[in-house]
Amino acid sequence: MNSEQRREQVLTLLREKSQPLSASAIAKEFGVSRQIIVGDVALLRASGHDIAATPRGYILQQQQNQFHKQTIACYHDDKNLAKELYIVVDNGCAVLDVTVEHPVYGQISGQLQIYSRFDADQFIKKLGSSNAPPLCALTKGVHLHTIQFQHEDDLTRVLEQLKEAGLLFSETENLPDCKF
Repeated sequence: MNSEQRREQVLTLLREKSQPLSASAIAKEFGVSRQIIVGDVALLRASGHDIAATPRGYILQQQQNQFHKQTIACYHDDKNLAKELYIVVDNGCAVLDVTVEHPVYGQISGQLQIYSRFDADQFIKKLGSSNAPPLCALTKGVHLHTIQFQHEDDLTRVLEQLKEAGLLFSETENLPDCKF
């Protein structure tokens, strides 16, 4: 199989999977190096395919079109990160990304693609093992998430529970000093 055929097969594989696939897993499937797959994905993106790189691997964005998306503002310290993610996924929604507003760089975003408690736990474990702070540490806890949901009621429950937990950002409330 030549490189063009392999890229078509990589695209087919991503279309068939609803969960992210790591470059290593794809490489194993095709008997090539991880770096070859990284290059293939870069070329697929350059040719117009909407492939997102998440902490757990690549996912084709078109798979999410049957869902709605809403951006929400949150505020918490590192102790409440899991709580925030659990509230979202336990109510049938997903956390697609995180965005912070940096005074020098402007908006900084990271792909999360968290659909379940397992995904949330894997993300938190990866943060811990890498000693990397969450992006919201750059903004003293204030950050945005794109939430994916199928039903409006699911999003309503998420917003209510985040507010009850004190994790939904509001300019009118006195917010505790977040420690990171």
